[in-house]
Amino acid sequence: MSKKNFTGGLNSLLGEKPTAKKNKELNPENALKYLKELNKKVGRPVTQFKEITKSSQEGTKENETRATFIVNEELLDKLKAIAYWDRVLIKDVINTALLDAVAKHEKKSGEIKPIPKK
Repeated sequence: MSKKNFTGGLNSLLGEKPTAKKNKELNPENALKYLKELNKKVGRPVTQFKEITKSSQEGTKENETRATFIVNEELLDKLKAIAYWDRVLIKDVINTALLDAVAKHEKKSGEIKPIPKK
């Protein structure tokens, strides 16, 4: 049985990254091309260009923010079941419920005043 040669390492299997040595001439034009190759962005392109003012807005759509609430477990199970059977997102079920609650409160008590800033 012949001896195997494992001196190539992972680079021989995965392919090597482009290096400046492969560009025969190291001039500014080739260096710029090399840097662009190294800094290629991968993944899905950004489709939203909203201004993020709070960390809770990261990864959300326009006019949305992330919030955390403590909820009764039975109520949460019912909300999840509603979302499942209506084939909608849980956040849409909660959003509809909150809109209904605010509308009911405004009908009863009038327009809601904003909280004063400190």
